[in-house]
Amino acid sequence: MREDGLDPEAWRQRRTSFGSVAAGYAAHRPDYPADAVAFLVGERPRRVLDLGAGTGLLTGVLLAAGHEVVAVDPAEPMLAELRARHPQVPTHVGDAEAVPLPDASVDAVVAGQAAHWFDPEPAAVQLRRVLRPGGVVGLVWNTRDEEVPWVAALGRALAAEARGHEADQGVVEAFAHALGARVEHHRSAVVQRLRPEQVVAGIATRSYVATMDDARRHEFLGEVRAVLDTHPDTRGRDLVDLPYRTDAYRLTSA
Repeated sequence: MREDGLDPEAWRQRRTSFGSVAAGYAAHRPDYPADAVAFLVGERPRRVLDLGAGTGLLTGVLLAAGHEVVAVDPAEPMLAELRARHPQVPTHVGDAEAVPLPDASVDAVVAGQAAHWFDPEPAAVQLRRVLRPGGVVGLVWNTRDEEVPWVAALGRALAAEARGHEADQGVVEAFAHALGARVEHHRSAVVQRLRPEQVVAGIATRSYVATMDDARRHEFLGEVRAVLDTHPDTRGRDLVDLPYRTDAYRLTSA
């Protein structure tokens, strides 16, 4: 059993589940704030590896900031979504533990909503290999802000199934240890304005939902809909604001 409570096979199934929900992921997951990206990689243009790039949500912010990006992800359907949005970005199918890039080929490696799917020790070997001297590793996650009452109610509905899904401080500490790095932290925020059915569709892209059988998925998403249909802050509303905390961690040589 892993420290997050998942057995290794369940973790592997979740890790590889995203190809089945690629289109929904691209449509319904939140972007990353520009200030978080600036904190991670700076404002001078750099060559950046987006590792576990998925559908390119973080890639798009990096490009807008003027960086050159190369994207790596284990799921070809996710990369297909990325290429449709950012055809200028080179993409490679690959894992954090076997990065398909040459030695000393990038100035920074970033991972958005992904590092909790990496095995820190072998991934750290790869990060050191592909980074140029003075390179930086940036890890960033958007996490629903459960200080908002209706979001807290949503979190309670998800809690049992979501166990082990989100990152925690232990992921960052594991990478800092493996890399021999010091860690700096920056917090910001992003808000999605969504129709209630879009909130449900976004939850459907979570790995713990993607790996359910059809009957359980239908039942579970019905429970999510019930929260939105009955909570005083969302009942009867055409649009809701779904707030996220964005936690960015910059890892540099100690």
